[in-house]
Amino acid sequence: MALLQISEPGMSAAPHQHKLAVGIDLGTTNSLVATVRSAMSTVLQDDHGHALLPSVVRYAPDGAVIVGHEAQAQQSNDPTNTISSAKRFMGRSINDITDRAHIPYRFVSASHDQNSKALQIETRAGLKSPVEISAEILKSLKIRAEKSLGGELVGAVITVPAYFDDAQRQATKDAARLAGLNVLRLLNEPTAAAVAYGLDNAAEGNFVIYDLGGGTFDFSVLRLEKGLFKVIATGGDLSLGGDDFDEAILDLLKAQNPLLKTELERNPNQLIEILLKVRLLKEKLTTCSSLDEAIHVGDKTFAVSLTQKNYNLLIEEKVEKTLKIVSSVLKDADIEKNEIDGLILVGGAT
Repeated sequence: MALLQISEPGMSAAPHQHKLAVGIDLGTTNSLVATVRSAMSTVLQDDHGHALLPSVVRYAPDGAVIVGHEAQAQQSNDPTNTISSAKRFMGRSINDITDRAHIPYRFVSASHDQNSKALQIETRAGLKSPVEISAEILKSLKIRAEKSLGGELVGAVITVPAYFDDAQRQATKDAARLAGLNVLRLLNEPTAAAVAYGLDNAAEGNFVIYDLGGGTFDFSVLRLEKGLFKVIATGGDLSLGGDDFDEAILDLLKAQNPLLKTELERNPNQLIEILLKVRLLKEKLTTCSSLDEAIHVGDKTFAVSLTQKNYNLLIEEKVEKTLKIVSSVLKDADIEKNEIDGLILVGGAT
């Protein structure tokens, strides 16, 4: 995403008085931070040359909070204290988490009301809310940006799904505040995608954004007139994305290997390890029509046989769910398919 240089009203925008601001994509699976240099948007990298920061936070035994690649590397060894996909839990209650079979975390409510949106997760560092977990990710991106830009940030624009309600938007602002970030504004992800693809440069007409990420789905209709965006209609699902595709493959593997199901029931801590391996299998199917492999879980080995055709059948119901949302949003926008001037596909699961 791009962020233009910002100066306060009545203040000079001379180069020596420019204040440092960034754009942040706080994603379910990965996050990143970007700024504008010489009128070009630039994604800022860490010391190892990584642009993407895995949205994973680990609470280590020594009290350290580890974020990103290092946390992700330890996820299978310490699953209950290494939290990923926290964005899926923002502004949700325990009762909203209906399918916990593929989630290794221990959820509790911060109040006696089970419908309270103050959901928390048990860790060795105590109870942590999705807001606190997200704050660690934002803090890591803030440190990266200030190191890369050589100064203190005046603020950040943070992207959020267009269908985020007020509670979820406030939770995002709260996470930024805990991270020491001033939120200049929250920007809807479909609008950010339209800017990233250059639709603000003299584009006119109706455009749709199909955004299927690691944990959330977002579909929006935007009308562009003279470089101005207007969101006509939007819809989505906070619990639909690539994570669900991984879980569909895992369910197939358990059906193919009854011993695997028994092993996971006996040792649920291995769930994250096998989900990470399943994700790699899914990615391999992008470039091959079939695969026959063996995966190792603990001291046991399980055979895996999967084809693109089988995979498509596995996720067909979930993809159809996105298309029902597409139809509903188009109906709300009161436009026909032949009135759409362009489609933007966003998200790793697209």
